[in-house]
Amino acid sequence: MARRTTPQRSAGPRRRSIAIPDQSGRLAVVTGANSGIGYHTARMLALAGAEVVLAVRNDAQGEAAADRIRANEPTTGPVSVATVDLANLESVASFADVLLERGRPVDLLINNAGVMAVPTRHTTKDGFELQFGTNHLGHFALTGRLLPLLRAAGAPRVVTVSSLTARQGRLALDNLNAERAYRPWPAYSASKLANLLFAQELQRLSDRQRWGILSAAAHPGFSRTNLVNSGPRLGPRSNRGLGLLMRITLGSQSAEQGALPSLLAATGARVVGGGYYGPGGPFELGGAPTTVRLPRRATDLATAARLWQASEQLTGVGFPA
Repeated sequence: MARRTTPQRSAGPRRRSIAIPDQSGRLAVVTGANSGIGYHTARMLALAGAEVVLAVRNDAQGEAAADRIRANEPTTGPVSVATVDLANLESVASFADVLLERGRPVDLLINNAGVMAVPTRHTTKDGFELQFGTNHLGHFALTGRLLPLLRAAGAPRVVTVSSLTARQGRLALDNLNAERAYRPWPAYSASKLANLLFAQELQRLSDRQRWGILSAAAHPGFSRTNLVNSGPRLGPRSNRGLGLLMRITLGSQSAEQGALPSLLAATGARVVGGGYYGPGGPFELGGAPTTVRLPRRATDLATAARLWQASEQLTGVGFPA
C-alpha cells in the first residue's frame, strides 16, 4: 500500500509523525471524534483515505468537527456524523442498528470516547457509575453490537483507548459501580484498567472463535485535550480548576501527538493482537508511539474473564460463544 505521513503544522522539539498506510476503501468508526484525541484520529484516518464515521454524543459539535476536516484537509474519504451516547445503552443499540442496516463492514473501530475524574458519583441512564459505564460498558456494548460488521471486514481492528492511570487501577468485581465508596481518580483508573482487560479478552476470544479481529489498546500519554476539563466540570465549582491545573502541569504534548498511538495501533503493519501502544518518551508521557508494557493487573486472565461475564450481564449484550 502507499504510505502517507501525518502532517506537521509547526516545527518544535516534541513534534512526531508516523506513516499511515493508504486506508482507501476502509470504514472507520471513531467514538468521541468531535474533539481531542478522537478528532485527530478521525482526521488523520480521513487524510489516509478512509471513510470515517464520527460517532459523537453532540450532533452539532460532530458536524462542526466534520466541517473542519472537510474544509481544512484534502481528504479522500467521506466523513459523516452519527449520534451515540455511550452512557445510554439504548443509544448505543440505535447507533449500531443504523450501521447494521447499512450493512457496510467496519474495518476499524476506535473505542476512544470517555469521561475523566468526575468529582462526585454520577450514574448513566442505565444506573451505572458514569466513568465505568461510559468508558468501559458503553464501548463493550458497542463492540458487541457491531461484531457482525467487524467480522465481515477483511482485516478488522478494534482499538480501545486506555490511560497511563490504568497502572494504578484496581478493579473491585463486587463493586464495579462504586456503590459502596466513590473516589474520582480511583474510579477513572479502574475504568481504564477495564479497557485494557477488555482489549486483551477480546483478542483471546477472537483467536479462540476465529473471528479474525485484531484487538489492541493504546494510551495518549499526557496530552492537552478537553477530557481534562469535562469530568471536573460535572462537580462542585471548587473542583473545576483541576482541568486547568492538569493542562498546565501535566499536558506534555498536543492532542494531535496524543492520537499517534491510537493511529499506530489501528494501522501499523507490525501491530500484534493484544498489543499495547503509547508514547515512547520518558515515563510514556510523550514522544513517538511505540509498544509499551501492559500493567500487571491487565494480564490477569481470571479477572478479564469475570469482567467480561459481568459486562455481558450488565449490558445485556452477549458475544457468540
